[in-house]
Amino acid sequence: MLAFILRRLMQSVLVLVVVVLLAFTMFRFVGDPVNQIVSLDTPAEQVAEVRKSLGLDDPVPVQIMRYLYHVVQFDFGISYQFRQPVVDLLAERAPATLELALMSSLISLLVGIPMGVYTALRRDGFFARLFQSISLIGVSLPTFLIGILLIYLFAVTLGWLPSFGRGQVVTVYGRWTTGFLTVSGLKALILPSITLGLYQMTLIMRLVRSEMLEVLRADHIKFARARGLTTHSIHFRHALKSTLVPVITIAGLQLGSIIAFAVITETVFQWPGMGALFLKAVQNVDIPIMAAYLMIISALFVSINMIVDLLYAFVDPRLRTTIKN
Repeated sequence: MLAFILRRLMQSVLVLVVVVLLAFTMFRFVGDPVNQIVSLDTPAEQVAEVRKSLGLDDPVPVQIMRYLYHVVQFDFGISYQFRQPVVDLLAERAPATLELALMSSLISLLVGIPMGVYTALRRDGFFARLFQSISLIGVSLPTFLIGILLIYLFAVTLGWLPSFGRGQVVTVYGRWTTGFLTVSGLKALILPSITLGLYQMTLIMRLVRSEMLEVLRADHIKFARARGLTTHSIHFRHALKSTLVPVITIAGLQLGSIIAFAVITETVFQWPGMGALFLKAVQNVDIPIMAAYLMIISALFVSINMIVDLLYAFVDPRLRTTIKN
């Protein structure tokens, strides 16, 4: 197991280095960030000084190596647009994004798994057909349209929930802010969480349903029925457990996707998270923020994949021999 973990760590570091190299090289040629810093009537001498101070006159390999050296020290540079350290900007907005991603993941798991089990065990029931219809809507409609529809229904028409912002937040553990401890923060979290988690919820529901139907036809389930085990034990101790391996894979990958692709949801609801910051950075060619954001998302994906691989051994004992080898 230790050898497996070390091997995965080495692979993860290599992947992150490649991602940083590609991201920085690509973003470096998106546009000239100096144009976003100086005005149109700035003298050429000052423009040259700004370019030199940013290190943009150095060869690209030198810029990349310098950036890698600072990244190892968790120094992502200074934002061209905000003139602040990038790490401070991301740390300020990270709680909002992580809070939204956590709530969306919980909704998708706590609702998607029971719905998938129910539609598998009650295939011809009314609610099973209703859940499948809802899943088609969740998979078919784009995220921004779902968000707009929810805002129109619950914020504009009914007036139950706020349509934008994070609500009132409180500071805990130094600079970490949360809306879980306030009523307005919880209300503001509902609509964007449902919007962001609806696709993942329907995906998990359909996956659990298909896996559950396949497992219920397996030989070990037939043997369990022949032994006289109760229906509840067969469904939830044997069949459901066998479906957890693909569910863990999807849930783990989708958690990274929720964080990475929260840009649309944060834009629709004006959520002050890292996704909205990244979108502003793209619009203003703020290379340090773009490169740092992509590296953080890559690190999350790599870490989640490694955790998922380790969870396999606990969920399915048959995979422990493969990991040991």
